[in-house]
Parts: sequence; structure tokens; C-alpha cells
Amino acid sequence: MASERVPLSVLDLAPVVTGQTAADALRNSVDLARHAERLGYHRYWVAEHHLVPGVAAASPAVLIASLAAATTRLRVGSGAILLGYYSPLSVAEQFGTIAQLHPGRVDLGLGRSGFVRADELAKRFTEKPAGEPKTVRGLLIPGRPRAKFDRSRFAARFEEQHRLLGARDDAEGGYTGQVRAILDFLDGTYRGHDGSPVHATPAEHADLEVWVLGSSAGESARAAGELGLPFTANYHVSPSTVLEAVEAYRSAFVPSARLARPRVLVSADVVVAETADVARELASPYAAWVHSIRSGRGAIEFPTPEQARALPWTGEDEELVADRIATQFVGTADTVVERLEALRAATGADELLVTTITHDHADRVRSFELLAGAWGAWG
Repeated sequence: MASERVPLSVLDLAPVVTGQTAADALRNSVDLARHAERLGYHRYWVAEHHLVPGVAAASPAVLIASLAAATTRLRVGSGAILLGYYSPLSVAEQFGTIAQLHPGRVDLGLGRSGFVRADELAKRFTEKPAGEPKTVRGLLIPGRPRAKFDRSRFAARFEEQHRLLGARDDAEGGYTGQVRAILDFLDGTYRGHDGSPVHATPAEHADLEVWVLGSSAGESARAAGELGLPFTANYHVSPSTVLEAVEAYRSAFVPSARLARPRVLVSADVVVAETADVARELASPYAAWVHSIRSGRGAIEFPTPEQARALPWTGEDEELVADRIATQFVGTADTVVERLEALRAATGADELLVTTITHDHADRVRSFELLAGAWGAWG
């Protein structure tokens, strides 16, 4: 029954599609957030990406403030702030300011990007062991991509991004220490180097939730557990590692004043339509879009199905994105609900976060409408 299902939330990249502009993408995000609130989705998170033509979500705090002002009940937040490009004080003050104006509605989701050197980050993308696929409680856990990534292109792109954004890979205390500093600013307990109190006035005691996002069993999962924070595992980004990420978080969890027991949100990429054929057509450009990311170029403007079909495509190209295509939930609402239920059962998720990209904004809105109706999200 719908009442037994966990809440559904939305992750939005503010995608820029061919033939449109960043302004169109941002206006579409505001429109989609209003629809999400009407449909009963629990949260509306925006991603952070830089220097790519296909994503307009580059300034999460600014966009989140606009979304909060355009809605009345929906929780809004980041999925995730790339903490290595900011100081803890700036993050705490930005999100504290939004939360002071919209108390009880703001989520600060924190990611680890920027804390890893560009060459090391490229190595992670390009030297993952393949592994073998398996099915766990009806959920496909694919092997890691077998195709060869262009390591030099990855390294060059991340190096430029790190330089322009001022990556803080040598930040005192590392990622976990920076998350702890944000919590201290929010709690009003931060101390300077000389031990004296430092007060970030807009941040102190702001009514917001802090989350940690991660794609593996590494530092993000451990930080969320050790600090007693809720954790988001990215099935839609790294489906092969979702179970180990969740297990690492739960194993590391220590109860805190913020959270008494582990709390897990898991993401999925979905496209829903009235028929399976229509859904597959709407989702068909996804392979080319993922390929642009994994090839090191960065996300392209999301093409139409016709444009995607016209792109040159090889067996190696297909292999590069096979795990992501196999784990995108595409079909009628009933089919996608069944796959989401398998994701929930396999991960023990307390909540699910769904992201949808189609070329036509109306098709994206309709996908969320159909899914909400089948899931019972508005009840």
C-alpha cells in the first residue's frame, strides 16, 4: 500500500537541453519545484556542476533560495555542495541565511569534491576494476565499466576546474574536519585557533538538516557515520558501489544529538511515461549524455532522441555507459515503482531520491506526475 512506502524526493541538475539556454533551465527548475510540492514530493535538491554546457546548477545556494521563495512547504536543499571549493564558514552562513528565512525547510547536503587532487580523481574514474554483475533482492548491482576511460582528458579537465574554483585539497582537518566545522558553526560552538569562540550569526541555530552524500565506502560514508548524520548513497551515479557505501555508513554510525539511528536516502535515475515505448524514447538520449560525462568532456546539452540517434556510436561507447543504462528505471509508472521498491528493499533506504532528465520539460513534469500518482506521494 502507498502509506507503507518511504517518501520520494527529487534531485534536479537544472539540465540545459539543445535549443535552450541556462535561463530556460533555471526557470524550468523553479517550475518543476512547484509541481513537486503540488504532487507531494518530500524534498527538492539541486546538484552542483561547473564548466559544462549541459547543467545550469552551478550556484546551489542561490538557486535553493529562489526555490524556497517559490514554494511554501517543500524541503529544498543541495545534493551536494562540493565542499572542497568552499570554506566551512561560507557554507554555514549561506545555508544558515536561507534557513533563517525558511525555517524547517532547508537541507545542506555535502559532497567531497575538491578535496581530491585532479590526477587522483582522474585515476579513480579511469582505473576502476570491472567486477561482475549481481542481483540483490531484485536490484541489479552492475559490474564497474570495463571500457577504457581517457585519463589524460579527465585529469586536464579536473585540474582546470580545481584551479578556477580554488580547490581546498589541503584544508585543515580534511573533509571530515570541514564537515565538523560546519556543524560547530551551526551549533554556535566553533572555536578559533586561540580557543576563543567564533560566531557565524546567520548560521547559529538555523533550523536545517545536514546530510552527507557519497558514492563509495570511503571517507564520505565514514564521516556521515562518525558524525551521526544522515547519508545519501548515489545509485544513479555509481550503482556498482551503492551497497558497500550504505554498509560502510551503517557500520561507522555513532548516535548524535542530530540523529539517533542511521538514516539512508538512495538516489535513482528514472523516466516514466504512459507507455513503455514512449518512456524508452524519452530516455534514449541518456546514453549519449552519460558518455559525454564519462569520456571526460563534461555533460553536453541534453539532445533530442533524434539528435542522439544521429551521433556516432561504437561498441566501446556502449560498454562505457552500460552500467548506467541498465540501472536507469524506465517504463510505465507501475514498472518504475516496482524497481524503486527493489532499490529500497536492497538498500534498506528510509527515503528515495529520483532524478529525471528529458529533452522536453513537459515530459519531465509528466514523469514526476505519473510516478507520484503510482507511489501515492501526495497521501
